[in-house]
Amino acid sequence: MGRRRRGGVMSEQLKVELAKDLGFYGTVQQEGWGGIKSKDAGNMVKRAIQIAEQTAARSGQP
Repeated sequence: MGRRRRGGVMSEQLKVELAKDLGFYGTVQQEGWGGIKSKDAGNMVKRAIQIAEQTAARSGQP
């Protein structure tokens, strides 16, 4: 059975900002999101989690 992808959890704007911050946005522009390395995708998710945790801590949420 093939893999099915859900709709994106991160907004396109957030993904673009993270890719720029992490230095692989040029690859995204040239090859699309499918052209990035697995390591870069993992780093993007890790950074998104860090941002979410920082935001939650500032707003006083657990």
